[in-house]
Amino acid sequence: MMSREMREAPAAVARQAERQDARFAELGARLRHTDPHAMITVARGSSDHASAYLGYLTMLRLGRLSVSLPMSLITMYDAPLDVIGTVAVAISQSGRSPDVVEPISRFRKGRAQTVALVNDPESPLAQAAEWTLPLEAGPELAVAATKSYITSLSAGARLVAHWAEDRSLLAGLAALPDALAAAQEADWSAGVEALKDAERIMIVGRGLTLPIALEASLKCKETAAIQAEAFSGAEIKHGPMALIDEGYPLLIFAPRGPAQAGQIKLANEMRARGAKVLLAAPTDIAERELTLPLGPCPELDPLAAIAAFYPMVEALARARGFNPDQPRHLNKVTLTH
Repeated sequence: MMSREMREAPAAVARQAERQDARFAELGARLRHTDPHAMITVARGSSDHASAYLGYLTMLRLGRLSVSLPMSLITMYDAPLDVIGTVAVAISQSGRSPDVVEPISRFRKGRAQTVALVNDPESPLAQAAEWTLPLEAGPELAVAATKSYITSLSAGARLVAHWAEDRSLLAGLAALPDALAAAQEADWSAGVEALKDAERIMIVGRGLTLPIALEASLKCKETAAIQAEAFSGAEIKHGPMALIDEGYPLLIFAPRGPAQAGQIKLANEMRARGAKVLLAAPTDIAERELTLPLGPCPELDPLAAIAAFYPMVEALARARGFNPDQPRHLNKVTLTH
């Protein structure tokens, strides 16, 4: 199921554009009119990683602060949060977890603008929010989210593109399905060979690829049973460095952009320390171990990166003797409070 569903992502993104782009444009116009001063994101797991990408892009393209809500502030501590003048965006595949639904209900009553980016338009979350924009991923049965994560990323980018009236990002989104299909054909078999006996790994991103590192780390845990931790390239030397010894595996994402030089420098430093480095970088970076596909524009490179990673981690799970369709101890929907 995981393999089949990840391959459906390009068509799902195309479907999202066809069916929902006008609604995103309507929401973008509304946000320009109301001019919220900040964004609050509400999500867990893979959806929270997609929210982190949305937050980065919102701050980068719109200059609005974005914060990820610790849901227990609402569901356990009943904190009296003042959300007037903000936009609250929840991202969820199922839209059923109470600790995602309750904050959106509370924030709507508190006069925030509320948005649900959700795969099930009939879900409690969809009913709770003022604006519901379906992800259009289609039914996702695999426990490990793939196409719903990619459509969550594209929905976040679509929201920002229409809010900012960003023509280059809108053009990139139009070309995204073809770029994702090409990215899925990237040969990352070297990653399977390097990691098939690993018990731990650090996955390193920076800026817009830190949310991708977080997602990749989660997938290593839930499908391949590897103890994986995600870090920003700026944080490795602040403590995690103490863990790195001979043969310690690191996957380092180094896409286009201002963070690339630092990520390549980090990869070289870690190699000098004896680490087993997998540098994922575009074709113009000679020292790469994995070729990182490009998105239609730099802001969409993270989506191409995760589209290339998913087939690798699915194959890695099987190489390690696990069934990625049946992760241990996990269910598709987690109803946390």
